Amino acid sequence: MRVRPVSTEVLVDELVDLLTCRKVDSHLRVAVDGAPAAGPGELADALVGPLRARGRPALRIDTGDFLRPASVRLEFGRHDPDSYYQGWFDEAGLAREVLDPAGPGGSGRVLTKLWNPATDRAAREPYADLAAGAILLVSGPLLLGGGLAFDVTVHLEMSAAALARRTPPEDAWTLPAFGRYAEEVGPASFADVVVRVDDPRRPAMVLERS
Repeated sequence: MRVRPVSTEVLVDELVDLLTCRKVDSHLRVAVDGAPAAGPGELADALVGPLRARGRPALRIDTGDFLRPASVRLEFGRHDPDSYYQGWFDEAGLAREVLDPAGPGGSGRVLTKLWNPATDRAAREPYADLAAGAILLVSGPLLLGGGLAFDVTVHLEMSAAALARRTPPEDAWTLPAFGRYAEEVGPASFADVVVRVDDPRRPAMVLERS
């Protein structure tokens, strides 16, 4: 495997170059995938301003706003890694309310938040009409390999040791889920862009994969 260390600023610039070179006559659905410790939300947020500066409308979606109801998520307890891996996020809702409407032949009307985990009720967010050429930045963990329709996929990769070290103790119960994800799905083997973030302040672009 060959990697190229880059600064966060260079990483953002290169991703913006990649995304803005796509056709502007359609919407672009982008996954920024990674464990919370890898900072997928922070990277997606950092892309919004530069994309808009290049004339591309950007809309942020976080999978934390597309959770399944607590009765489903917590059926086997609050700290069950298998539930986190398989039943935590409402992938069907994300497809129905975001990815499919933003895809070819879709309505262009998307919902940015489906579920409010604080109240455990529907978020009651209004629908948004996507502007021409809009880029949707969907961030969260465990996004790849499940059949969700993304046009560009970015995976933030961490070694098991780095992930364990940077995950807060109260969230350590999720680590087996990320172990399964790496082994069963192998997102680093097929994502369009892979970034090594054992230290998120010092990212490295993966140029060649074993």
